[in-house]
Amino acid sequence: MNRRERRRLKKMRQRDSLGTGRATYEVVGETTLIGATLQQALTFLQAGQPREALQLYRQVLKIHPDHADALNLSGVATFKLGNVERALMLIRKAVAVQPDHVDAHNNLGNVLKASGRFHEAAAAYRRALEIMPDNVGGHFNLGFVLAVLKRPVEAEAAYRRALELKPDFAKACFNRGNALKSMGRFQEAVSAYRRALELAPDHADGHNNHGDALRELGKLDEAAAAYRRTLKIESRHVGAHYNLGIVLQEQEQFVDAIVAYRRALEIDPAFADAYVNLGYALRKLGRLTEAIDTYRRAIEIAPDNSGAHVNLGDALLERGDTKAAAEACEAYLREHPGDTALLAWRAVVLRELGERETARSLVDFDRFIRPVRLEAPAPFSSLDEFNAALADHVSRHPTLLYAPSRHATRFGKHSGELLAEPKGPVAQLEEKIRRAVEVYTRSLPTDLEHPFLNDPPRRFDLTAWCIILEGQGYQVPHIHPSAWLSGVYYVRLPEIIGQPGQGAAGWIEFGRPPEHFHCTAEPEVRVFEPEPGLMLLFPSYFYHRTVPFESADMRISISFDVLPKA
Repeated sequence: MNRRERRRLKKMRQRDSLGTGRATYEVVGETTLIGATLQQALTFLQAGQPREALQLYRQVLKIHPDHADALNLSGVATFKLGNVERALMLIRKAVAVQPDHVDAHNNLGNVLKASGRFHEAAAAYRRALEIMPDNVGGHFNLGFVLAVLKRPVEAEAAYRRALELKPDFAKACFNRGNALKSMGRFQEAVSAYRRALELAPDHADGHNNHGDALRELGKLDEAAAAYRRTLKIESRHVGAHYNLGIVLQEQEQFVDAIVAYRRALEIDPAFADAYVNLGYALRKLGRLTEAIDTYRRAIEIAPDNSGAHVNLGDALLERGDTKAAAEACEAYLREHPGDTALLAWRAVVLRELGERETARSLVDFDRFIRPVRLEAPAPFSSLDEFNAALADHVSRHPTLLYAPSRHATRFGKHSGELLAEPKGPVAQLEEKIRRAVEVYTRSLPTDLEHPFLNDPPRRFDLTAWCIILEGQGYQVPHIHPSAWLSGVYYVRLPEIIGQPGQGAAGWIEFGRPPEHFHCTAEPEVRVFEPEPGLMLLFPSYFYHRTVPFESADMRISISFDVLPKA
C-alpha cells in the first residue's frame, strides 16, 4: 500500500469513528483499515445506498483486486444500480477467487433469479448448499426457483428442509403449501397453509390460497370463509373476489356470485376470466342478452380466450342463432386453426347446421382413434403383474381426491400428476406411452386441410393421472383443451364390464357433447370396450365419457395428455 492510499484509508477510519462519537487518529494496519472500509460499505448497502457502498468497494479493489468479499458485495451494489451483467461478472470473480464463498454463491443465485435465469440460479443455490447444507435461505431460494421451473416435487422438498431448519419460517410454509397444491396434494397443502397462517395471521394470499385448496377438496363453505377472511385483510384482493364468485356459483348462489365477479371487475376491468364466469352466472338466471354482451366483452379483452368463444357460441345457440354461433367459431379457428376447444365446438355446430359429413370428417373415429395392446415391460414377468403393481401404486397415490368438482369424474377418485417422483411402475408405462405416441404421430398422413393433421408436434411433454371408479362411477363428456393427443390405459376392470345384459356399461364413448350445451342434433357416437392392457389414443378435441356402471369392483384407468412443446 503506498502512502497516498494509507492516508485515504486513515481518513475513512476517522470519519467512521467520528460518526459513532469515538474519534481516534491512531495509525492502524492495512487489514484493519480495509475491514473498516468494508464495514462502512456494508452499512451503506444495508441502508439502501448502493452508490456510496460501491465507491468504497472500488477503493478496496484498487488495492486488492482479488478481495472476495469486496468483489461479492460490489456485485450486489452494482446489481442494485441496474447493471446486471457487470454484477454477475463481479460475483463470479468472487467465487472464482474463493470457491467456498457461500454468500457469493447465494448472491449469484439471487441476481440470476432476479434476471429470470432460473436454471443457472438453481445451480448457484445448490453449490451454496453443498458448502453449507444448513443454510436456510439457500434452501428457500432454491425452492422458489424450482417452483418457477415447474418442478414442484423438488421445490416442496427444498421448502421442507428450510422448515426443518427454521420451523417458524412463515413464508416457507406458505410456499410449501403452494408446491403441494400444484401437485394436487390438497390435504397436505391445507395443513401447510394453516401452519403459515398461525405464524402470519394477516397474510392475505395465505388465506386466499388456503381457500383454493379447500375448494379443491370440495369444502366449499370453508373455502368461502377463507376468501372472506382474505377480503377483510385486503378488500381489493381481486383473486379472492373472483374465487369467492366461483364457490358461490358452485353452490348455485348465482346472484351473490355475480356481485363477487363484478367486484373483481371493478378492481381489474381487464379480468377476462371474470367476465366469462359472470356470463355463465347471468345465463343461469335467464339473463341471456347480458350474458352474450359479457362474453363479447371478455373476447375484446382477451381475443385468444377459447373458453369465452365457446361460451358465446353456446349462448348464441341458446338464443336460436345457429348461424352466428358458427361464424364466431370459424372466425376464431381462422386465427387458431388447431385449438382443441374450438375444434370440439365446431363439430357440435356443424351438426346443428346439418353438415354431418363435414362433422364426420373432423371427428373421424376410424381414422384417429387407435388401440394399442401393451406387453409387460421389464422387470415384470407378465402384464397381470405389471397391472397389479400399477393398481397398487395409483390406489395409494397421495393426490387422490374423491370426485373433485373441476374434473369430469363422478362417484370416483381422481389423482394429480403421476409423472412426478416417485413414479414407481408408472415410469415403465410412461416409456410405453411415449413409444406409442411416436408411432401414432409418424403414421399420420400430411393433410394441410385438416386441422388435426396440418401441424403435429415434433416434440412433446406428457402429463398423466389416474381415475378410480366404483359403485355408480362414471365420467361426464369432456375434452382435454390444453393437449393435442390424449389417451387412456386400462389397469383393472370390474367383472361385469362386457358381460351379457350389461350393454356398454363401463365402456368409453366418443362423440357425445356435454349435456349443458344447447344443441339439439343427435350426435354420432362410438363406444369401445375396455380391457386390461389396452391403450386407446385419440385427438384431445374428441368429446368422450365413461358410460355409467354399477359394481362394487374398481375400474382403474390411467389417462394422459400429449402437450406440444416448442
